[in-house]
Amino acid sequence: MSFAEILVVALALSLDAAAVCLAASTAGFVTNERAAFRLYFHFGLFQFLMPVLGWALGNTVEPLVTGIDHWVACTLLVIVAARMIYAGLVGSDTMSVNDPSRGLTLVMLSTATSLDALAVGLSLAMLRVRVLYPSLVIGIVTALMCMAAIAIGHRVSGALGKRAQLAGGAILMLIAARILIVHLRG
Repeated sequence: MSFAEILVVALALSLDAAAVCLAASTAGFVTNERAAFRLYFHFGLFQFLMPVLGWALGNTVEPLVTGIDHWVACTLLVIVAARMIYAGLVGSDTMSVNDPSRGLTLVMLSTATSLDALAVGLSLAMLRVRVLYPSLVIGIVTALMCMAAIAIGHRVSGALGKRAQLAGGAILMLIAARILIVHLRG
């Protein structure tokens, strides 16, 4: 694979993670550099690790993974989105419980947005392409896209005010719907 091909794949894979970072930033969850770092580091790390894992698994588990990956990703995103929308409706006192830059929520989001990268790793194994370089590019591009999305979210959040959590939850719901539509259409 050429660098240009890897870059296009990396950009495509990073879009869901960047959208989640945009939603989290817009909703006011990314209030400091540590929260921003946790988001872009974990999304980049998972996007790096999933192709490696997919490549290691090779052809043996591909039918099992591709049959359920979209359902897992959709479910995880809907759970986090519902929590964000609930926090937006109830008030900001629930923000620490729903912080997407911490704990299980961060792991769920990182996993949900990187399942497509697992499939890319499976494809790389079938094509007999070495996985380390493409995975590294995918992880770095994802981290950079997430940084940019967080910066954009900070600029937009002031205009949205308290509706930002609702908007963030709606964005996650749209990502979940897109995942289902793409996979159901085949």
